[in-house]
Parts: sequence; C-alpha cells; structure tokens
Amino acid sequence: MRIMVTGGAGFIGSAVSRRIIDETGHRALVFDKLTYAGNLASLSSIAQNSRYSFRKGDICDAGLVTAALSDFQPDVIMHLAAESHVDRSIDGPGEFIQTNVVGTYVLLQAALGYWRNLPADRRDKFRFHHISTDEVYGSLGETGFFTEETPYAPSSPYSASKASSDHLVRAWHHTYGLPTVLTNCSNNYGPYHFPEKLIPLTIINAFEGRPLPVYGLGDNVRDWLFVEDHAEALLLVAQNGAPGANYNIGGCNERRNIEVVEAICDLVDELSPSSDGGSRRRLITFVADRPGHDQRYAIDVSRIRDDLGWRPRHSFESGLRKTVEWYLANRDWWEAIRLSSYDGERMGAAV
Repeated sequence: MRIMVTGGAGFIGSAVSRRIIDETGHRALVFDKLTYAGNLASLSSIAQNSRYSFRKGDICDAGLVTAALSDFQPDVIMHLAAESHVDRSIDGPGEFIQTNVVGTYVLLQAALGYWRNLPADRRDKFRFHHISTDEVYGSLGETGFFTEETPYAPSSPYSASKASSDHLVRAWHHTYGLPTVLTNCSNNYGPYHFPEKLIPLTIINAFEGRPLPVYGLGDNVRDWLFVEDHAEALLLVAQNGAPGANYNIGGCNERRNIEVVEAICDLVDELSPSSDGGSRRRLITFVADRPGHDQRYAIDVSRIRDDLGWRPRHSFESGLRKTVEWYLANRDWWEAIRLSSYDGERMGAAV
C-alpha cells in the first residue's frame, strides 16, 4: 500500500510513519508544514529508506495537496496534521480554526476529487482516515466512559476545532460517499513528544531541577495511551476499518495529573539521581488552573477491541518507564528544541 501521512513529522504522525517503514512493507509519504512541532529529526531513523519520502506542504494549500496526491497516488490518507495544544489554542485560537477546520476541508475536497478518478478496484479500497481526540466529547464526572455514541461537547478552542473537523469528515462520507474512517484517542505520551505537554515537560524539568508546574490541585484525570500502541491501532483502522465507522482508542490507564508528575519524579530519581540525593517531588509547584480545564477523560475501547482485535500493549508504568529512559538518553533531540523554539514557558493562562 501507499500511505500519505499528513502531519507525519509531528509526535503521533512520526510514530505512525516509523511504524509503516519498520513494521510493514508499505510506502509512506510524509506531508508536513514543519511548524514548531514538526521535527524531521523524529524521522531520522527511516529517512534513508527507499519506501519513505517527504514533501513539505500546508494542508490549507489546495494546489500543494492536489499535487502530492497526484504524484504519490496513495491508497490511504492518514490525516494527523493539526494544531494540538489546548494551552496554545487559548492564547491563539485563529491558527486552530485555520489548520484544523479549513485545512481539513481543503484536504477532504482534494481527496474527494482524487478518489473519484481512481480505477474502480482502487476506489473500493481507498480510505481517508481522520485522526482526532477524545476531547471533542467534553468532560466526564467521576464515573463513566466516552463511547463512539457520546454527544460532542467540546470546551476549548482546540477541541471545538477538532469537533468541527470530525463533523466535516462525516459529512463528506454521507454526502459524497468518500470512504472515511475516524478515530478519537485519549492522551498520548512517549518518545519524540514536543516538550510543551505535561509528561515530556515534567521529565525534562525534573532532570534539569526546574519547578514542576501542576495546574490547580492536580486532580484532573486523563486516560494515558502509549504512542506506539496508538500507532499500531491507527494502522489497523486504516487498513481494516469499515467505511463511515468511528473508533475510540484509549490506553485504559486513568491517572490524576499529580500522580503522573509524582511517578515521573520517582523514575527520574531512580535513573538519574540528583547531585544532593533529594527527591524531585520537592520541585512540584501548584499553579493557577487552566481556563475551562476539563475534569476527566476516559475511553471505552470495546468497539476497536471487538471489531478489530486491538488492545493496548503497555501499562502506564511500562510505557512511562520507556518514555523517561528515552528522554534521558536523547538529550540532543530535546535540547535543540529548548534552544530554538520552546524553553518550557507557560501558555494558555489568558482568560
């Protein structure tokens, strides 16, 4: 198969791209604008493979998208290109509307024209796979899970923009017949994660002895999904998902934010003890909460488990250990980011 991965130089996109090349015989075209979070260093392990290619481009540019489709002739489009950080969406929602909503529309239109012109046998096998988030569902109380039938109730500019793109994808399937599949995932973590998010930021700050900011009381709950498990699930859906279907993908690992931060502190203490032997937990600092902070996310993975046979391979403990070990062993990757584009400053405090 020939798989085009939009946003393939980002965190999840690069994990998918590496998996395509390392674990399958498929070809991959990474189509990425290379914004601050797009990093070709995350693809260095596959860059010389003959089945891998890269094209720099913006999904909002219809000409570039159409040319890429025409040249590469994909069997599957895996759409991961997105602005993705809630805090950044609070400070600058316009970029999220442009990329996540307008960009998805442009890509859908280009994909529709491309698909209509395929030979019948290829048209039947084609898939447009849209990768989204569980944040479109809003916030849960102390009990219950998001299912594929949970009504949408996004509460941040980021989740609202992703909800909008989800609706566009469904509309292009129902109105035009474009064979789409849609996935909504829980919070990802793992290697190559841009260090603005909770887990990589906490690992790096703990290693460097910086304060570890925790929003509010740290009691917000997230379901954590190891990125390599997610990449496996995404390829399974892209190849075997039913047209028009949607699948929730979660790690089945609910943790309060404070528990996550404390676990990271303990792992960094074990793997790279501080010079004075003190615990990194002393660095934890509670700060003003994020505006509109959702309380709890949790995903029911019954559909993808029952229909496609997928379940996460990593517990939170095993995945987190792999993640901390990777960041401690790959300082050159994140130190370059610290020096060039992001030094750990807080965003999203504006009301």
